[in-house]
Amino acid sequence: MNSSFIAEPLEPTGEFVDSGALLEGAPPLPRRFRRQNADIVVREIVRTWRSTKRDRGDEYLARHWFEIRAEDGTTAIVYFDRKARRGAPRWWLFSIAAQQE
Repeated sequence: MNSSFIAEPLEPTGEFVDSGALLEGAPPLPRRFRRQNADIVVREIVRTWRSTKRDRGDEYLARHWFEIRAEDGTTAIVYFDRKARRGAPRWWLFSIAAQQE
């Protein structure tokens, strides 16, 4: 599966996927994201993880990552940026891969 690096902000819309993430302190994953003129609709969560950042010797939680399978069969990696400035996008599309044949 060849994935393409995207790095594009996403606009979350609609309801949330019940991922159990809130119990672990993660943001709820939106069921649907607006990307340019199309939607990415989450069918399933493949896996989740977190990344951290070091600042002046301390380690901080920076991003919540989600590998998702969309309803159109594509696989995407999206993340929630905990350190986004006010008014800046929090959800980002990191990469996307076409469905396997």
